[in-house]
Amino acid sequence: MPGHHLWDRALSYGDDTMKKTVFTCQSCGYQTPRWLGRCPDCGEWDSLTEGRFKSRKPSSGGNVSPSAATIQRLSDFKQKPVPIDSIEFEDEERILTGIKEFDRVLGGGVVSGTLVLIGGDPGIGKSTLMLQALYGLAKGGHTVLYVSGEESIRQIRLRSRRLETISSKMLVVSEVDMELILSMVESEKPQVLVIDSIQTMFNGELSSAPGSVSQVRESAMRLMLMAKRTDIPTFLVGHVTKEGTIAGPRLLEHMVDTVLYFEGDRSHIFRILRAVKNRFGSTNEIGVFEMKEMGLKEVPNPSAVFLSERPSNAPGSVVTATMEGTRPILIELQALASPTNFGTPRRTILGLDHNRVALLAAVMEKKLGMHLMGHDIFMNVAGGVKVDEPAVDMGIVTAIGSSFLDKPIPEGNVVLGEVGLTGEVRAISHVETRVAELKKMGFTKCFIPKSNLKRMGGIEGIEIAGISTVAEAVEALF
Repeated sequence: MPGHHLWDRALSYGDDTMKKTVFTCQSCGYQTPRWLGRCPDCGEWDSLTEGRFKSRKPSSGGNVSPSAATIQRLSDFKQKPVPIDSIEFEDEERILTGIKEFDRVLGGGVVSGTLVLIGGDPGIGKSTLMLQALYGLAKGGHTVLYVSGEESIRQIRLRSRRLETISSKMLVVSEVDMELILSMVESEKPQVLVIDSIQTMFNGELSSAPGSVSQVRESAMRLMLMAKRTDIPTFLVGHVTKEGTIAGPRLLEHMVDTVLYFEGDRSHIFRILRAVKNRFGSTNEIGVFEMKEMGLKEVPNPSAVFLSERPSNAPGSVVTATMEGTRPILIELQALASPTNFGTPRRTILGLDHNRVALLAAVMEKKLGMHLMGHDIFMNVAGGVKVDEPAVDMGIVTAIGSSFLDKPIPEGNVVLGEVGLTGEVRAISHVETRVAELKKMGFTKCFIPKSNLKRMGGIEGIEIAGISTVAEAVEALF
């Protein structure tokens, strides 16, 4: 609709306009001329807000000549189609931020002209990460511009002093007007731009309030066009909703080149940066950080950190190996099976898929004869990590079994494998990488699926045994 896209506004002729009222859903961007209690598109209740937009008023003759400013603006963006094999291409080096964990998640560094969206809960450390990344770029000789719509420049200076991220190459400004921000970019010509946050940006041509669907969408569109035209890498910091998704229309995630989520519980010291979309790299990589008084510190060996406080010979505590991109990470699964007098037992799961744990508990009842329906089951992944791959199924089974039988897993033993509904243990991916990480951390024996054992060679320093059913694994461990 007119007023909601840069191209629509570029084609608006003159100022001969008339105002209309529209109700816009703040979740999906659906528009209707009248208020509705529930959005018919996404189903959200009480999400439609009133706003005004300008639409073209047709003249009596039906033809209106575009203004000189409009013609100039269209010529700036006009491009002709060219054969793809005629486009000159050079392998340009990525810009390194100096934060290895951050560069890994981006795919090896910052790409020129890329638009990156970083989301996370309030207070999780998004602004801290951006200041530290900009400082690393400034130390490398790059001029960077940090635009804050939530803090004054004095507040930014105080936080930078605490984080020790002060450099003459770092330019900071407190501004929310998109016209002024784009003018600053044209005049200062920074090599990297950060907008913190996109929900605070404001376009004077739109009558809606900052943070609304139209304002967020329009601001992101203008920043995207600017980034592609000038090759300036641009980072957008975004708030998240209570469901954990980035606030604003889903279109925002489709516009940008990379979407990063900063995860972690504020009660834990660890933060995980995860890519859910990346046009210039893998979406499986993660970066692990530790929140300290001086800001975020990289965790080069997450396995050692996550296992540092693991109790020894404790029933219900099991170590398993999960893959995050190309990196194996050892985590501790904790389970507690407690008898209950209620008819419906509780299943409280943190860091794992609730339905997956319930499925594996049913397999254990059927195939192992464990009466888990009379027990509450509580499970947790130590360190606040979230795991969703099926390769940790055997870790879940052995953790529950260990707590139910009140017998600890033998010291130095680890079990890997996916569990099927008939109790079979299925093959998993990257088994050699997982076993090598287990050996490095001092484990002496690893049970893996027999189908994996047939295809992999031996690894010195660790004993490898094959299992085909959950009954085999439980018999070997307990």
